[in-house]
Amino acid sequence: MVAQVDSGWRERLYQWIEQRSVQQAVIAVIIINAVILGLETVPQVNDPYGELLYTLDRLCLGIFVVELSLAMIAMGPGRFFREPWRVFDFIVVGIALVPATGAFSVLRSLRVLRILRLVSASPRMRKVVSALLQAIPGLSSIVALLLLIFYVAAVMSTKLFGELFPEWFGSIGASMYTLFQIMTLESWSMGIVRPVLTEFPYAWLFFVPFIMVATFTILNLFIAVIVEAMQSQAQDARAEQMHEIEALAEEKESALHRDIDKLRDEIRELKAILAQPR
Repeated sequence: MVAQVDSGWRERLYQWIEQRSVQQAVIAVIIINAVILGLETVPQVNDPYGELLYTLDRLCLGIFVVELSLAMIAMGPGRFFREPWRVFDFIVVGIALVPATGAFSVLRSLRVLRILRLVSASPRMRKVVSALLQAIPGLSSIVALLLLIFYVAAVMSTKLFGELFPEWFGSIGASMYTLFQIMTLESWSMGIVRPVLTEFPYAWLFFVPFIMVATFTILNLFIAVIVEAMQSQAQDARAEQMHEIEALAEEKESALHRDIDKLRDEIRELKAILAQPR
């Protein structure tokens, strides 16, 4: 009996934490905390109001700690640490609780990671991140293909252009970095390719196919895999919703059949009573 009461109390606390108004309040605190952390980087604001900003930052951190503590109490440690987003919140908030002194002074700059709690607090953002994580296996194959193309192109460009342009193509490492700049289309023509063309007029036969393959084909494959993962996740969500609707409909249909059977039994009993001689 006591276990049932305790379980009901925890469930009510969990439902209160998960309700829309509470989550919106947490999101508001996260946004306020983000603004505070940004203002701390502005000397004109931080110099006169530094103590106030620090106090407000500690207040926001306290709210996060209370919210996570209530969630852990409501869910229990086992269930709490089985949910990836709760573990993410725990780590992000826990980093801010480590004293930022001595060897841990670098952790002071990591306080801004608390803003990432917006991802876990927003269902839409969670869906996007989940889709990205789901796309990792497909992306890994594309990354491997891109690295292979980069390596082959780096070896070729080092042998072709390294002697006259050692700053860009003097080694495989330098060539890969230069090719990465070309792939991003950042100053690739006037900054790199045209100077190379002055010494090697047919160098466009190398650079144009590389850009076509690396920029317009491989990078679009990244987008295709991510879009496919998001569509797959949306379909899974719709299928789960349909399954829940069907289960609810079956439950209501079963309840209706039970009510009909009960009504039939009552009618039979009533007929039996009326059929008895008076």
